[in-house]
Amino acid sequence: MTDYRATKASLGSHPVPQWFDDAKLGIFIHWGLFAIPAFAPRQNNVADAFNNNYALSAVMTPYTEWYDNAIRVSESPSAAYHAEHYGDRPYTDFKTDFETGLEHWDVEEWAKLFKRSGAGYVVLVTKHHDGFCLWPSQVTNPHRANWHTQRDVVGELAEAVRAQGLRFGIYYSGGIDWSFNSTPVRTLIQFIGSMPGGEYPAYAEAHIRELIERYQPSILWNDISWPTSLKPMLQMMADYYEAVPEGVVNDRWMHRNFVMRMLTLKPVQWLLDKWLERRIRKKTEAGDTDKGLIPPMPAHFDFRTPEYTTFDTIQPQKWEATRGMSASFGFNRGDTEEHYEDKGELVRSFIDTVSKNGNLLLNVGPRGEDGSIPDPQRQRLESLGDWLQKNGEAIYATQPWQQAQGITQCGVPIRFTWAQVAGDSSSDQRRGSGSRNVYAILLGSTNGTNISIELPRTLKCASHVRRLSDDTIFAGTVRETSTGQLLSFNLDAPLSSSPAYAFVIGSQE
Repeated sequence: MTDYRATKASLGSHPVPQWFDDAKLGIFIHWGLFAIPAFAPRQNNVADAFNNNYALSAVMTPYTEWYDNAIRVSESPSAAYHAEHYGDRPYTDFKTDFETGLEHWDVEEWAKLFKRSGAGYVVLVTKHHDGFCLWPSQVTNPHRANWHTQRDVVGELAEAVRAQGLRFGIYYSGGIDWSFNSTPVRTLIQFIGSMPGGEYPAYAEAHIRELIERYQPSILWNDISWPTSLKPMLQMMADYYEAVPEGVVNDRWMHRNFVMRMLTLKPVQWLLDKWLERRIRKKTEAGDTDKGLIPPMPAHFDFRTPEYTTFDTIQPQKWEATRGMSASFGFNRGDTEEHYEDKGELVRSFIDTVSKNGNLLLNVGPRGEDGSIPDPQRQRLESLGDWLQKNGEAIYATQPWQQAQGITQCGVPIRFTWAQVAGDSSSDQRRGSGSRNVYAILLGSTNGTNISIELPRTLKCASHVRRLSDDTIFAGTVRETSTGQLLSFNLDAPLSSSPAYAFVIGSQE
């Protein structure tokens, strides 16, 4: 066991564990009091809130989990919705509804569904920005008495998913807690700058240490920022690696430094808001609008977490695309089938992510009143599972190839991965020399039966091509071209009825 010290150099020697690299698919769970009202303004994506109405961007996001703050801003759609449906009832009253709903929660059914999806790990939101904890914490919230569930949701879910052979991780909102800082935030800069001070840093650290001690999470997934200074944060990470040697931490740990302290000042917030609003307006006018968010890099992390967006190229650093199936993470009772990502497109975007060294952390937002997972979300998990059951060889335990993408001569996009051939005797089967399978995954169907793929000369193509979905083998021919080589093979019938098609196209040494 490596003895990590509280320094960037020491923690930087921590390797991304094999299990995380191999898993490829994780399940995110946003579930809490916000799932009772389950409302947010309708947007196509989170970036629209900043592009269309920056002055109220923090209360116009499609994230239902931000409801606690949104109803404090009188001009927000959430405040109007709350007044219409709940009158002057405080947000804290939803605790009673949520705990009543927990009586109907079937944790075993969740775990079986997550296994069915083909996921390798599950990350539960243990405390979101409203500060409500999904475990009976012994760390007392000084502002809201008993601001946690009586039932140990974290512990029960950890036990259930581990029984299914999945890893378990925890999300914690370290940078935002509206039970400590109740001042309404309207803009992105105000939101980032609202990290509580005072007794909150010690409170948050005590929570994380309690979660590590009780549940030994394989993933420590913090959000927004971290309220302590650098040294105690690094010490906590070192202690985590000692407790969970194969654990990983994400990249949302911007500690309380000079910049973060400056962001708490109102004049600084005002100036930065004006600058950011102008910048967003110029990008929008130029047609260069963002759809998601990429967090800045902190002092230490094991993997990056772009939100509702991805990287365009193969990344040397492990990353994890995080997103919901609709525009919200938390359950939105107004979502219908048309608001959810197309099933096929979800599979194809997952394949694209894997080809570029990423995992997908796909969110489910259960209902608050009974803990059930909405049918459209369930169907998409099952769709992923169905595809992976037949084609998982091209995904699990693979690596990015020398190129992530290509296109067939008939115009079908391709994504590539590779993996060591099973039974190889080389000393480093994952990344060393030896025989390798290269996988070509077509992100669409063909009208005819001929498939031709341009490949580099460095690939020693096999004399046949195998389709993973049914193990059918097709004879292939290779001819030299001015830019490489062209692999061609004829199918027994045109491709149809699948979001993507995986083939083993060759082996190399």
